[in-house]
Amino acid sequence: MADEAKAKGNAAFSAGDYATAIRHFSDAIALSPTNHVLYSNRSAAYASLQNYSDALTDAKKTVELKPDWSKGYSRLGAAHLGLSQYDDAISDYKNGLEIDPNNEPLKSGLADAQKALAAASRPRSSAASPFGDAFSGPEMWTRLTADPVTRAYLQQPDFLKMMQDIQKDPNNLNLHLKDQRVMHAIGVLLNVKIQTSPPTDADMPDSPSPSPSERKRAAEAEPSKQPEPEPEPEPMDLSEEKRSAKQVKAEALKEKEAGNAAYKKKDFDTAIQHYTKALELDDEDISYLTNRAAVYLEMGKYEECIKDCEKAVERGRELRSDYKMIARALTRKGSALVKMAKCSKDYDPAIEAFQKALTEHRNPDTLKKLNEAEKAKKDLEQQEDFDPQVADEEREKGNEFFKQQKYPEAVRHYTESLRRNPKDPRAYSNRAACYTKLGAMPEGLKDAEKCIELDPTFVKGYTRKGAVQYFMREYDKALETYREGLKYDANNQELLDGIKTCIQQINKASRGDLSPEELKERQAKAMQDPEIQNILQDPVMRQVLVDFQENPKAAQEHTKNPMVMNKIQKLVSAGIVQMK
Repeated sequence: MADEAKAKGNAAFSAGDYATAIRHFSDAIALSPTNHVLYSNRSAAYASLQNYSDALTDAKKTVELKPDWSKGYSRLGAAHLGLSQYDDAISDYKNGLEIDPNNEPLKSGLADAQKALAAASRPRSSAASPFGDAFSGPEMWTRLTADPVTRAYLQQPDFLKMMQDIQKDPNNLNLHLKDQRVMHAIGVLLNVKIQTSPPTDADMPDSPSPSPSERKRAAEAEPSKQPEPEPEPEPMDLSEEKRSAKQVKAEALKEKEAGNAAYKKKDFDTAIQHYTKALELDDEDISYLTNRAAVYLEMGKYEECIKDCEKAVERGRELRSDYKMIARALTRKGSALVKMAKCSKDYDPAIEAFQKALTEHRNPDTLKKLNEAEKAKKDLEQQEDFDPQVADEEREKGNEFFKQQKYPEAVRHYTESLRRNPKDPRAYSNRAACYTKLGAMPEGLKDAEKCIELDPTFVKGYTRKGAVQYFMREYDKALETYREGLKYDANNQELLDGIKTCIQQINKASRGDLSPEELKERQAKAMQDPEIQNILQDPVMRQVLVDFQENPKAAQEHTKNPMVMNKIQKLVSAGIVQMK
């Protein structure tokens, strides 16, 4: 099952759907929490979304699980580079090259990190291109890949070479400003909309209704009317056969236009007749097939729709038709299969059709349909698999493996229990305990929070969450969790013990009893916490900290404010400040 989730994550990543990839990789990690490749893949997906903090967390876990794997250091370097921590990135890449001296991605990453460090260290040149920074470092490729338009451009060798030339020397940008692709790339990199020449699309809307909502829904059926070209004089030497063929194609186009008009009026039978006639006249234009398939889809004749779509794909490949037309046929086939689905397995061919369509042409509408089909399949699977009795049996099996300290096996049984009953907080609590034992803290925290979400009165959820936060050295957060749990069971010994140990750690920081290594580690972790960052950036809190150092009278007044003291306590716990 982990391999299946991993494969889905890889497919979503290849399609540029990084959020879905993260979801699938997380599912795989839940099933196989010690697999370093899964953390590496999820780190890459986070980095593609420019979520470098989470990318760094996963990269660190990758190296922790497999310290002799060079790719882990590549992930570390990319995350540090994204966070502008250039020295750390350089160190990461060098560590990876010690393991694999000939690794090209590591060499390239090291060069990018050194270049970024040099650029950050030197003053900006007034003569340089004003857009030079936008084209520097690996972030350029991340942004271009994340945008569906520029991602398609990157498949074109001339565009790729232009981007490489500009990255090497931003002044080369002036040589390519007339290229609309480059202008669009500038807009993507600067996060601004730049007016470019729009592409033309002569496809017929997918719905016959003139209302805006139906016109949007119907945008699949191909041909909207094109202005008829001016008649051209026939060449004197044009053969009778060629003139006849040209006339036939013209008649086929007229039938197609008549079919479009009938479709828009919801006169489906007439539309079918016209598209069929167009096909009889000219079988080298697959739009007649895809248009007729759209009508069959609208009429609920899903088998006929699928047959036309499959024929369009087959004929399109023979004729080397536009890949967008083939993608459209595959998408329409997937839509028909979704309409016919009655159980979760029926969604598999639909999902496959949508995935094939995306390999032909990445279309947002197709991607949306794919996500909807995957969600519908998952929802049906949960309904089909729901069996509380089997869920309890699997949970008990997990408990037995947990007692034997066979935590990966226990995770598998708890996961199966949740598949059978996803609303059982006990299974989430138990799996969180397994993850904690395995050192998979993010997964353990996620399960503990889900446990509390399902049943806020289930005290075990708070002990699990507090334990994870404690092991993550987030003592102030763990303290809050334990105290929250006491609202539901004031005499719970686990919660009381948890509060005691958290206070001991917090007081240790307050007294300055931390070793230099502990202090450095705690401060580094705290500086990545958004809550700590907000406190330190708050002008009022900065003044409070100054008063504690220089103005004892004002500091005494601040101690009467519980909100201020709560923030001070968080800074103390984080090792940022020390109270004497």
